[in-house]
Amino acid sequence: LMPASSIKRRRRTQEEVADIKAAIHGTLQDDHPMSVRQLFYRLVAKGVIEKTQKEYHGTVIRLLGDMRRGKEIPFSWIADSTRWTIRAATYSSLESMLAGAAAFYRRSVWDNQPSYVEVWCESDAVAGVISRATKAWDVPLMVVRGYSSLTYLHSCAEDIESYKKPAYLYYFGDYDPSGRNIPEVVEREIRGFAPSAEVYFERVAVTEEQIIKWNFPTNPAKESDPRSKKYQGPSVEIEAIPPDELRGLVHDCVGRHIDKQSIDAILSAEKSEKEILARIIRNLKDTQPEYDTATWWGVPSEEE
Repeated sequence: LMPASSIKRRRRTQEEVADIKAAIHGTLQDDHPMSVRQLFYRLVAKGVIEKTQKEYHGTVIRLLGDMRRGKEIPFSWIADSTRWTIRAATYSSLESMLAGAAAFYRRSVWDNQPSYVEVWCESDAVAGVISRATKAWDVPLMVVRGYSSLTYLHSCAEDIESYKKPAYLYYFGDYDPSGRNIPEVVEREIRGFAPSAEVYFERVAVTEEQIIKWNFPTNPAKESDPRSKKYQGPSVEIEAIPPDELRGLVHDCVGRHIDKQSIDAILSAEKSEKEILARIIRNLKDTQPEYDTATWWGVPSEEE
């Protein structure tokens, strides 16, 4: 991409902006979903915009945000893709499928609880540290990876609203200009996209109180952070908190919403149901019929 500073552009008229928005709508209507980056290159190829970072951030991303908020285009037309391995779930036998189900079967902790809980963190690195704790509590772990896309936040908000319970969101991230701003953006967008939900948002780490209490080493804010010029205060990365302390913070905040008696009942039911699955698997060993797998895939038999 050409640097934005190398191209001087006059301010677009309302009619020109409307033309770009019409091109965005038409491009997505013809082929969706697509990523923001894919849309950018499609618009460049059509001659709608120039291939610069300024056009990508200041035109495409900005207008897409306006259009989605204004319901001019559906959120589902923009793909917020991360790295996935896409593969059909297949098994060597019905027995192996049930064995796998028995091995990974867990009863939902939160189905009958009065509240809904999520843990949010700023990066994949932090997620790798605290996921053990969130898995233990059967709590979703949301990784924002910096500033999340509107598509991602809208999808999260829809899930929160669907549970129709008070939702408690606990955030873990750096204490620096962007690290302090990111959870504010997340909270604002979640509340905006889920207006009927009862949402409680709390920053768990890093906090100013933790910096003082644990005497964390501080650094000046990164000059590359556009918010650093107006920022006053210490800058501390969340990695300064030891892993066990981080997981302990997760246990503390999630544990507020569920009691030991409830956990014991869930574990007892889970154990009983796993035993039922084990009996079903044993019974299948001598009774499983043989199938003509060719017909499953639409392959004609010899008779046909």
